[in-house]
Amino acid sequence: MTDKMTTDEAWRQVGRHLETLGESLAETFRSAWKRAEDQQQLQEMQSGLEAMVSKVSRAIEEAGASPEAQQARQDAERTAESLRTAGADTWRDARPHVVSALDRVNTELGKLIDRLESAPDDMPDEPFPREPAEE
Repeated sequence: MTDKMTTDEAWRQVGRHLETLGESLAETFRSAWKRAEDQQQLQEMQSGLEAMVSKVSRAIEEAGASPEAQQARQDAERTAESLRTAGADTWRDARPHVVSALDRVNTELGKLIDRLESAPDDMPDEPFPREPAEE
């Protein structure tokens, strides 16, 4: 297993634990809310949750400002620019071939239209009659 796969799995596991924690906290909050005598505890729990969210937000912001995050952002920007350039180059190279193919299709459609317009009036309405259904 590579370091990257190990790191990805570790973050997925952290996400699962945070989800479980959130579910537990939500259930505790709902239970406490139902009991009026626990309003003080509910206020304390809310204050604690707000402090936790603030600390997590600050940690995420700090991580985003880290040299590693900045390098990843720069790498992503370079990759996006390379993709844009490659796409433009590919279209520039393919365009004459696409135009040529469309010209051939247009020519063949013109021939088909000419044949259909010059067909005798007694020609069946369906140019390709259906085969009888098997019974």
